[in-house]
Amino acid sequence: MQRSLPKRLWYGFLHISCRLLATALLQIRVTGRGHVPGGGGVLVLSNHQSHFDPVLIGLACDRRLNYLARQTLFGFAPFRWLIQSLDAIPIDREGLGLAGLKETLRRLKRGEMVLIFPEGTRTRDGEVAALKPGFSALAGRAKVPLVPAGIAGAYDAWPRRRLLPWPSTIHIHFGAALMPDEIERLDERALVAEVERRIRACHESARRRRARALSVWR
Repeated sequence: MQRSLPKRLWYGFLHISCRLLATALLQIRVTGRGHVPGGGGVLVLSNHQSHFDPVLIGLACDRRLNYLARQTLFGFAPFRWLIQSLDAIPIDREGLGLAGLKETLRRLKRGEMVLIFPEGTRTRDGEVAALKPGFSALAGRAKVPLVPAGIAGAYDAWPRRRLLPWPSTIHIHFGAALMPDEIERLDERALVAEVERRIRACHESARRRRARALSVWR
């Protein structure tokens, strides 16, 4: 499916303007961007710290990113218009659901990038929680690279207990992709464990870089 020119221009406008804004206000810094394949289907798997996270990962990627959005988010008209304009994939509260799984697979197979937060919800303490195994079935069927990502600082900016966000320094790190031939050799438990290990490593790398950056400013 070829997106219309207005939709491509709209995404490009938001991507550029929000990247500039995030760099200025959140001091967002990205490392490991070279691990993200320049073409073909890619499943990006990240830790989840705040409401900012889908936008942050999207801004960190040079390619267009597809997002998942819970069905309940489509009930608020202004937000529904926004996420529909970005072609968000609706999912149910328990996970992808059959319709969400099929649409995600379609986009991956036509060479697009999709973002998933395999923890299933935002962290309660800033640390990476145990991953839910739902993404493993998608990974096995899609046969695309899995790129781990780690966010550090978004929890300080907007933890789930706080109503409104606060300025912070945010670092994102992308790790080496897990390739389809590697995925095929792993069962579900081993795949989930390996992805969790890589996300934790990315998070730790982003956290160390953020700590060094903050120490310079003190």
